[in-house]
Parts: sequence; structure tokens; C-alpha cells
Amino acid sequence: MRGNGRRAAILLEAAMWIPILVLLLVGMIELARVSYTYYSLHKMMYSIARLVGTGLGTYFCSDTGTVQDSITFALNGGNPDGQPVMQGLAADQINVRIERYDPASGELSVCECSQTGCDVEAGGRPPDFVVVSIPDGYPMRLSIPYMNIDPIPLRPQVRVPYGGG
Repeated sequence: MRGNGRRAAILLEAAMWIPILVLLLVGMIELARVSYTYYSLHKMMYSIARLVGTGLGTYFCSDTGTVQDSITFALNGGNPDGQPVMQGLAADQINVRIERYDPASGELSVCECSQTGCDVEAGGRPPDFVVVSIPDGYPMRLSIPYMNIDPIPLRPQVRVPYGGG
């Protein structure tokens, strides 16, 4: 009789631990998926920043031109058929801003589109940095069984020196 009771106890313990182990496994897979998505978004932001920062004749004070072309190129991964790399990510979610060190305060601030700012066509100096981000975040929904979790907004941001430095 002792052997049957021991086998039943082992079976019961296994039945209690299996859901916990499955939940841990699913959690690790979801964590890997979030990490991969964040890395992919970060790499896309970096690609946009490098394309904009090293582009010759980039005009930042317009919604069309090199900046928009760089965003479209990165969103599609250079595919001519226009299939997006990240589903649900649109060009209007991506923010490209230019920054410059303020000589008076020594602090980094957004560069204005003016003659004294970064409007190169009006005689301004080029910016010091290009910053690309997703200000509202890219919503990432976790799919863990029996858990209703709100989407996690992933907000990668990349700052690169203007001019390819």
C-alpha cells in the first residue's frame, strides 16, 4: 500500500507544478518577444537617424523630402513592394527632431526652424544631433493565457551626431 500512496503523491505534485512551469515558459517566451520587438524598433530608429544625419542637403524644416523618405525606407526595410517591417507602425508615429547645444547655457535643446536656428536654407547652422523616437509608443500586447494585460508601449529613442560623426 505504501507504494501506491507515494505514486499518487508524486502524480498530485506534478499536476500542481505543471501549470506553474507552463506559465513560466510562456512568460519567458513573451519576454523574449518583447525584447526582440524593442531591439527591432531601436534598430529601425537608428537606421532613420543615420539616413537623415548623413544625408547631404537634408532639409529639416519641411514634412517632405529626405526626412520622410528615410522614414518610409526604414519602415519598409528597403523593400520595393512596400511591405512594412513592423506591423501596425506608421510613419506619423515616428518623430524626427534636431537638437543643438545652446552656446549660452551649454544645454542641449530642440533647434528651431529659423535663420538663427537650424534652417540651413535661410542661413542657419546645421544641427548637432538628430533624435528619432516613437513618442506615443509602439503598443505591444502580451499573450499569456488566463491573464488580461494592457499593451506595453515600447518607446525607443536614438540620438546620433549630425554629419555622420
